[in-house]
Amino acid sequence: MKKLELKFENEDGKIVTYSLDNPVEPVNPTEVEAAMDEIISQNAFTSSGGNLVAKKSARVVERIVEEVEIG
Repeated sequence: MKKLELKFENEDGKIVTYSLDNPVEPVNPTEVEAAMDEIISQNAFTSSGGNLVAKKSARVVERIVEEVEIG
């Protein structure tokens, strides 16, 4: 499963990550940046370290799990 991770900096200078499942691909960097700007300007999310104040990064993460048969 793929996730889009949006990383922000909060007022305490800590990194806060929000993950969205199954992003539309290919991911459009301009749209991601605009969405992140909107999240900050609307104060849509908060964190234990205060409001989000800056964008840090965005990335698509894919996790592959393969079961190992034992016993």
